[in-house]
Amino acid sequence: MNVLSRRQVLRGAALTGVGLLAAACATPGGSDDAPKPTVTGARSAANPLGMDEAGPLEIVIFDGGFGDAYATKIHEPMFLAKHPKVQLKHVATKEISGTLQPRFVGGNPPEVINNDGAQALDVAALIQGGQVADLSPLLDAPSWDDPAKKVRDGLLPVAIEAGSFDGKPYSLPYVFMIFGFWYSSKLFTEKGWKPAATWDEFLTLCGQIKKAGIAPFAYAGKYPGYVWEAILTMAVKHGGVDVMKNVDNLEDGAWQVDSLKQAAAAFGELHAKGFLLQGTEGLNHTESQARQNGYEVAMIPNGSWLENEQKDVAPADFGYAMMPVPALEASEALSQAALHAMPGAGFIVAARSKNPLAGMEYLRAMVSKEGAGRYSGMVSTLTTVKDAALPADAKPGLKSASAALSAAGTDLVNWRVNEWYKELATELDAATGQLMTGGITADQWTERLQKKADAVKKDSSIKKFSR
Repeated sequence: MNVLSRRQVLRGAALTGVGLLAAACATPGGSDDAPKPTVTGARSAANPLGMDEAGPLEIVIFDGGFGDAYATKIHEPMFLAKHPKVQLKHVATKEISGTLQPRFVGGNPPEVINNDGAQALDVAALIQGGQVADLSPLLDAPSWDDPAKKVRDGLLPVAIEAGSFDGKPYSLPYVFMIFGFWYSSKLFTEKGWKPAATWDEFLTLCGQIKKAGIAPFAYAGKYPGYVWEAILTMAVKHGGVDVMKNVDNLEDGAWQVDSLKQAAAAFGELHAKGFLLQGTEGLNHTESQARQNGYEVAMIPNGSWLENEQKDVAPADFGYAMMPVPALEASEALSQAALHAMPGAGFIVAARSKNPLAGMEYLRAMVSKEGAGRYSGMVSTLTTVKDAALPADAKPGLKSASAALSAAGTDLVNWRVNEWYKELATELDAATGQLMTGGITADQWTERLQKKADAVKKDSSIKKFSR
C-alpha cells in the first residue's frame, strides 16, 4: 500500500506545492479562522450533527494498497442507507496532492479526503491555512452503534492523539499499522529458522540465511523511510519513549543520544556484513516485495498493510508473518516485544467544503463496529476502532500482527517529527540512504539530522508542535 500515511509518514515526501497552498489560503488568524460547520439540517437521532440531508458529499479515496472498494462496498452503502437523499460522489486517485491542491486553492474542496500516499497533503500546512475542519463535533457526537456513548469512546486514544495538532483533532486515522520485519512462515518453517528477539540473534539468523543461498534482508532503497522507521523503533526500545519525544519537540541534542547512534550503527552493519540483497538501494517498494515473493530475500521491513497489498501476487502458501524490530540488548527500557504501532491512513474533512458536517457523518459511519469489522475483513488490517473483532477467516499476516500487538501490550512506539516537519523527513531519507550504503557513519547520520533539526527550530516561519 502506498500508505500516512504510509508514504507520508515513511517517506516524508516533498510536497512542494502545499506550502504555496497554505500561503494562498491562509488568513491572518491562521487555523482559528477556519469556518465553523453550519448546521443546515434538523438535528435528530439519525442526524445528530445537523448536516444537510439533501446536500452534496464528495469522498476522495487514496487508491493504494487498500484500494477503494471498502468505501464503495461498505462505508458508502452504510451511509446512504441512513441518508438516501445525500448527493454522494466517489473519487479514487493515486495522487491526492496533485488532484486536490488546485481545488483547495480554488475554494471547492471535497468534503472527505483519505489523505494518504506518496503525495499526501501536508495537513499541518492546511491547518495553518484554515482549510481543515476541527473534528471535535464528530468526536463528541453519539456513536453509530450506541447513542449513549460518544464517537471518541469507541476509538483508541492513540488515534485521537495522532490526529491532533496543538490539542485539536483535525485528522481521523483509521488504520492501526503494525511495523516490523516481515517474512514467509512457510520458508522459515522449512529451513528451521526462528524469529530473532535481539540484534545479536538477528545477525546470527542472517548468517544462517546467507549460508542457505538467500539474501537475508532487503528494503525499498528508493524509499529509505522503511529503514529509518526501524532505526527509530530500535532506538526507542533501547532508550525509552523520551528518545523520540525529545526529537519531536526539537530539543537540543535530541538526535545525538547514544540510543540513536547505536541503532544507526547496527543497521549500518547489514551493508558491511554483506547481508543486504544486491541492488537493494535501487529498488522501490513493489520490487523489494516481489523479490521476497520469489524467495530471493528472507526479510523486509514493512507494515501490516503488506499482506493485503501482496494478495494478488504473493504465493498462496507464502504465510506472511512478522517479528518486532530486534532489541539492541537483552534488557532495555522497553520490552523485546515493543512495537512501532501507529494510526495511519488519515481522513480529514475540508472546512471550506459545501457540506462538511456530512463529511463528519460519513466518518461516524466508518468508525462503527460494523464499518471497522467489515473493513478489516476486506483489507486484512487492523483499525483504530476499539472492539472491532477480527473476522473468522483472518489471514496469517493479520493474525500475526494482531498477536504481536497483544504481546507488546502498552510498549508501543510512535513519533510525529516526520509528519510535523517535512524538511526533517527529507533529510532523514537522504541520510539513511547513505548510511545503508556505507556512505556515512552512524555519527555522521546523527550529526546531519541534528543540524537539520536545529535549523528547523530556528526558522520562525515553520510552525512548531510539541507532545
